[in-house]
Amino acid sequence: MDEWIDVLDIEGNKTGKTCQKSVVHKKGLCHATVHIWFYSNKGKILLQQRAASKAIYPLLWDVSVAGHVNAGESLLAGAIREVKEEIGLIILENDLKKIGVVKSFKSYNSGIIDNEFHNIFISELKEDIENLILQKEEVEALKTVSILRFEELLENSEHNSHFINSNKEYYVFVLKKIKDFIKKNKP
Repeated sequence: MDEWIDVLDIEGNKTGKTCQKSVVHKKGLCHATVHIWFYSNKGKILLQQRAASKAIYPLLWDVSVAGHVNAGESLLAGAIREVKEEIGLIILENDLKKIGVVKSFKSYNSGIIDNEFHNIFISELKEDIENLILQKEEVEALKTVSILRFEELLENSEHNSHFINSNKEYYVFVLKKIKDFIKKNKP
């Protein structure tokens, strides 16, 4: 089923128009996504392996949970919905801390023109990953890695086919925010 999403202007503001996701990607219209990065207080980060069936970057490791914000849906509601859909975890609005917005405008050989504003949140993972329920259309696998291991994998992302190499700057930004947050909130 094709989702309806709000069309944004080049600055990320709602235009008052909505469109089907397939049309947005075909025409390169700007739109909002939510990215939720889960971390543990022990310095581990939850990574998602993109499903083999994904049109873009199948089987590469990426953000814990991500998805499009539906038309008329708030960013927080979209984040909560995506977390429940992709990994079966129920979270609340106050579990999410917004760390920024990243503009990501990319075109792919598949014909998709993805002009997105990634609204990035972090949230503490309090559940064992073995208890999470994966949405097979989106998620191939989950794993946690230490911050140090994340940095090592990122350092060699040009050669190791682990992360989406073109997102390296984004990953560095997120990792710094997570490290700062953990450090600031240590008991």
